[in-house]
Amino acid sequence: MYYIDMPSAAEIGELNQARADACVSIYLPTTPLSREIEQSRINLGNLAKKAVSQLESRGFDKRRIALLQEQFENLQADVDFWSHQANSLAIFATPESIRTYRLANQLSEIVEVSDRFHLKPLLRAVTFPHVAHILALSENAVRLIEVSADMPAREIKVPDMPENLVDVVGEATTKDYSGTGNRPSAQGHTPYLSRYVRKINAVLRPVLMRSDRPLILASAKPLETLFRSLSSIPALPDTIAGNPEHLSDAELASAARPVLDAHYADKIKDFHRLFDDRTGQNRTTTDISDAARLATFGGIDQLLIDIDSVVEGYVDDESGEITFGAEEDAASYGIVDEIAGRAFRTGARVMAVRREDIPGRHDLAVISRYPV
Repeated sequence: MYYIDMPSAAEIGELNQARADACVSIYLPTTPLSREIEQSRINLGNLAKKAVSQLESRGFDKRRIALLQEQFENLQADVDFWSHQANSLAIFATPESIRTYRLANQLSEIVEVSDRFHLKPLLRAVTFPHVAHILALSENAVRLIEVSADMPAREIKVPDMPENLVDVVGEATTKDYSGTGNRPSAQGHTPYLSRYVRKINAVLRPVLMRSDRPLILASAKPLETLFRSLSSIPALPDTIAGNPEHLSDAELASAARPVLDAHYADKIKDFHRLFDDRTGQNRTTTDISDAARLATFGGIDQLLIDIDSVVEGYVDDESGEITFGAEEDAASYGIVDEIAGRAFRTGARVMAVRREDIPGRHDLAVISRYPV
């Protein structure tokens, strides 16, 4: 079983603003299989030594290094913590504090030391969070399921939600729509299903219109078609097909994952289409120096960044000018990470993806708010 504690957008914002004389960021692969986790604990020790070596080479205060080492030693010794893991672990430590996040994403091994945290890999969790609402809809039942990356799927109790079609149109009506005592055709059934869908839409709207989670339909036709045509609540184009009555909340959540994967793939395709359109208007770049200046002055509208690459250096706070630095230098930091943070703070849409998803397979790709 996965044990995930994904950061909120607010937490990522706090981490992005944090500054200290020594900010150590470590990402390492883990496993939910507790009997195989020992290698990850060993890897953490090696990565912590690597971070300390960078600080020592800079002549960092030995007392501060000892405090930092104590943070990592305490984490390594926490047997219960290591018994509950997911696919990756993100660690953010200073001599005074340490934060950890267990992630479903499979991240590469990274150690970064600077005056700020390296957050680019963590942004992947926000880019594709795998959260959604599922509307499991049939004539005999209706449920709203909440799907989270870090919690089991659960049903949300919606005030005034009808239990089923009969609850809306009445039992006598559903037995004989035509007055002949025979089951009506699908066409004759439609007015009653429409009433049912409108009622569901009315009670769901106050709940879902305030949510930023995508809605996935789990339904058979014609209810799926009716919901899409009558409801004001947008749903993803892909559906969990068939009758959902006999599927548990967990089974629906599992069926939602490929739907969400397709949704995220569509987001990247949308970026590529817009990138191609904006290129003709001089409103795109894959150049890191241009991107740094745009981020500094709030000029980035959308940004794709490679989740794995690290380009060391500095970005001037005033001009956005870049100075490239040596790798494994405790003073420099990830330039693309800093660009992402500045873009994030100025309202840009930032997505952390694999290099193959970026136009030209660069470290980043920018759609700007004005010509470059």
